[in-house]
Parts: sequence; C-alpha cells; structure tokens
Amino acid sequence: MNEHPQETPAQAVTGMVEHVLGLAATWTAWDGEPARVDGRVYTPHKAIRRVADHLVDHLAELEARLAGEDPQPDRWHASASTTVADLAPFTQEDLDEARSRLVRLARVWANRLDALTEEQLDRSPGRGWSFRELALHLKGSTYYADALGDLS
Repeated sequence: MNEHPQETPAQAVTGMVEHVLGLAATWTAWDGEPARVDGRVYTPHKAIRRVADHLVDHLAELEARLAGEDPQPDRWHASASTTVADLAPFTQEDLDEARSRLVRLARVWANRLDALTEEQLDRSPGRGWSFRELALHLKGSTYYADALGDLS
C-alpha cells in the first residue's frame, strides 16, 4: 500500500501557495536589492504579483474552456517587466495582503478542481493542457518565490 497517496490537483495548487507564503513571511527583511535569476529581476512584490497573475490567467482559461469559449489571450508582461511598485519595500501589511489574495485564489482553484470528475481533469474541453496538467503547471509558480528564497 502506498504510504504517500498521489497529490491531488487541488493540493498541488494549495501547496504551491503555502510554499510561496512561507517564503514571503521572511521578505519583510528584504534589503531592497533585487535578486537576479535566469536573466530576470525578482523582488518580493514581483514574486507575489507573478504568482497571483499566473493563478488568475489559468483560472480564466479553465473557466472559459468549461463554458465552451476560447480563453482570452494572455497579455501579461510577465517576468520580463519589473515595475516601480515591484521595487517598493515589502512590509507586514504587504504580507497580510498577499496572504489574503493568494489564499483566496488557491481556495477558488481547489474548490473548482475538487468539483471536477477524474474524466474532466484528464480529458478537459478545448485546446491546451488537461486541467490536471494545468494544476501541476501552476505548482511551478514556486519558481518566483524561490528566486528570492528565505530572507530570514
């Protein structure tokens, strides 16, 4: 018997957010120097923005496909863009806002994914990854937080 059952798609998303927020809890100590990783610049605000944008983007895709619509094209500037707001200090209030935003987005994802049948997860309507693959793709959003790491 398998002692470690396979992670569900919902757990992949909620676990990713828990990981990101665990690291973000250390970012109030950020010294203001952006991290340079893979030719891109990362800051606490940018990492949170990228995780939230990634969750919103693929949630919109999932919902459009379930409704039989073509998903809206992705027009994010993504990691290539670092805004003035991304360079701001990361305060306890920013952490509280990030927690509220990301935990709610993760719950929307988990509720939606848990409501789908195994068939819907694996044979998802429309073009693109299955919804199971989409959730596993989102798990990779830890990249943005890992670029900064633990700053405690």
